[in-house]
Amino acid sequence: MVSDIQTESLVVGDSMLIEEGSSVPADGIIFHSNDFSINESLLTGESLPVFKNTESADRGIYSGTIAETGLAVATVTAIGLETRLGKIGTSLSMIKEQKTPLELQINSFVKKMVIVGAIVFLMVWVINFLHGHLFLDSLLKSLTLAMSIIPEEIPVAFASFMALGAWRLMKLGIIVKQMKTVETLGSATVICTDKTGTLTENRMSLDRAYLPHSGKFTDLNVTPDTELLLLMETAMWASEPIPFDIMEISIVEKYIKYCTNDKRTRFSMRHEYPLSGKPPMMTHILEDRNGNRVVAAKGAPEAIIEVCHLEKDQKKVVLKAIETLSSSGCRVLGVASADFQGTVFPKTQQELPMVFSGLIAFTDPPKKNIRSVMKDFYRAGIVVKIITGDNAQTTGFIAQEIGFRGAGHGMNGDELMKLSDSELQNQVKETQIFTRMFPEAKLRIINALKANGEVVAMTGDGVNDGPALKAANIGIAMGKKGTEIAKQAASLILPEDDLSKMIEAVAMGRKIYANLKKAIQYIISIHIPIILCVFIPLAFGWRYPNLFSPIHIIFLELIMGPTCSIIYENEPMEKNAMSRKPRLPADTFFNINELSLSIMQGICIALAALLIYRYAIACSFNESVVRTMTFTVLVVSNIFLTLVNRSFFYSILETIKYKNNLVPIIIAITIFLTLAMIYITPLSLFFGFFHLNSVQLLLCFMAGFISVIWLEGLKFFIRSKVSAAQLPNL
Repeated sequence: MVSDIQTESLVVGDSMLIEEGSSVPADGIIFHSNDFSINESLLTGESLPVFKNTESADRGIYSGTIAETGLAVATVTAIGLETRLGKIGTSLSMIKEQKTPLELQINSFVKKMVIVGAIVFLMVWVINFLHGHLFLDSLLKSLTLAMSIIPEEIPVAFASFMALGAWRLMKLGIIVKQMKTVETLGSATVICTDKTGTLTENRMSLDRAYLPHSGKFTDLNVTPDTELLLLMETAMWASEPIPFDIMEISIVEKYIKYCTNDKRTRFSMRHEYPLSGKPPMMTHILEDRNGNRVVAAKGAPEAIIEVCHLEKDQKKVVLKAIETLSSSGCRVLGVASADFQGTVFPKTQQELPMVFSGLIAFTDPPKKNIRSVMKDFYRAGIVVKIITGDNAQTTGFIAQEIGFRGAGHGMNGDELMKLSDSELQNQVKETQIFTRMFPEAKLRIINALKANGEVVAMTGDGVNDGPALKAANIGIAMGKKGTEIAKQAASLILPEDDLSKMIEAVAMGRKIYANLKKAIQYIISIHIPIILCVFIPLAFGWRYPNLFSPIHIIFLELIMGPTCSIIYENEPMEKNAMSRKPRLPADTFFNINELSLSIMQGICIALAALLIYRYAIACSFNESVVRTMTFTVLVVSNIFLTLVNRSFFYSILETIKYKNNLVPIIIAITIFLTLAMIYITPLSLFFGFFHLNSVQLLLCFMAGFISVIWLEGLKFFIRSKVSAAQLPNL
């Protein structure tokens, strides 16, 4: 008796009945089956169903897989976390998430600056207190310098860039689960992709046939002749009346397309021989009301050849045809028919007098856009590797079809697991195709690539991809056919299963990183003059040692915050960004080479502001005028620094054409507020400013302009020496 029970109630030793279309609730061993095949792509990545019975080398069925045809009765051998599915879930929980290199660098840089700010704060506090013996006044003045040192905009800029980047990716049709992935996208050096459903359509299309009488191969998209019509009709009769298997569905669809007189409703099943034998085949005997009989068989080509008793020469020709079709990445089935009019059916189908009808070939065709996607990856300097559970022959053919580099050099999962970690690290550098992979093997590949210093993006959809997706720097799950475990383990989801979206994601990642780099370099550049303008007058005992108060620093910070977080985030991607190689993971704009330019810009602005400071003192201007002129130089230089730093290669005349509506808005607001603070009396009194005359204002403008515009000369020199493609990697 068969009873329905909850999956949670299953225990080891129970018997379970698995029927066509049902999901397997636990791991088990088959002890009875009838025409049973199962789709294990969830665990293995194999695109085709696997036929299993009590005589199979692997009689196991596994939790989460789906029965394609027939039925099986199995004894439960593992439940819950002890199943293959459960063990993969356990391995996922053991993989720890890591911070990105840039995240670590930003945290380290800001912490160091906080420590420096705290030390300077205490020093200045003590110095001011010893001079004036005023506790609160000394505290306020030292706080001004501390505020100018701490670059609090950097973590704010990082967080806002990542959040806005995730929003922009979502608009492109890419779901971001972890915001930090946005930054990592731009530095991806290797992308590991599955084959089935990612590079291919994930559908078995009946595309070719071999016709023995004419001895020719034919494309099934052409108008059929009599022999081809007969072959397709025979293959249809050998399929289930209501097909579930993807290949049988394709056969019936092709039959319906060809036929002008559909005979299916006139015939009913008289006798059926289920899939059996090694290699397997199946036979259907159908009959109409008038006693007209059809006997049709299909199965493994070798099984069909054997029952048709072909002559030696005929057999040689057919085997050659099978080899030709198989080498093209096709799944080949043989088709045969028989003339049997008896009422006592033979015990086995192999006893029927079969006549060879031909061969039919199925392909899982590449996606239409995948060849251009491969070109885009290679153009961007990204290495592509195929990691699949499918076989080497099919994978190799698909690889050649899509223009994949390294299609001739592959490795299977068993070979990979025999290698030591150091051997595997060397092997993954040269090997581009990995076939018959299982979860442990995929995880080892990802870890070996990461150990080689690569930033790895991994695409997957099955449960077997879960550990590798989580371990990769960028885990990418497919939205349509992806399992829940794959989606939970991934950091990105492609809702349309379209790999071309990854090109857009990488481009977005590179743009975000480049713009974040500009923003941080801008922040460092503008902080230096603020620090020096506060510290130098105090340290050298100039006439007005405490020119700025916290309110002035706060205003400058309010200008810098929107500038770095909004203007630079909204900058378009520079030309040739996707023609350059990805940046190395160890690269950062916190090293001396990257910082030197920012420091130089900051020093030049500081020199301009301090020169105006000394000029104003030399002219015997009062403290309010000196403060106003120095502050104005900082604001003007900030505006031009924003414009000049939009590119460190292209000139300001080129970048001014970039479409970024926020640039004129933010600059207009800055100019308006500055002029209001100077020329609106209540505000000028509050900030301690004085109305500047036209000469003073022009002098401040020229000082601010000259302190920044010199970078255009450096950019011109760089352009004359190198092309954009030779610039440092993005």
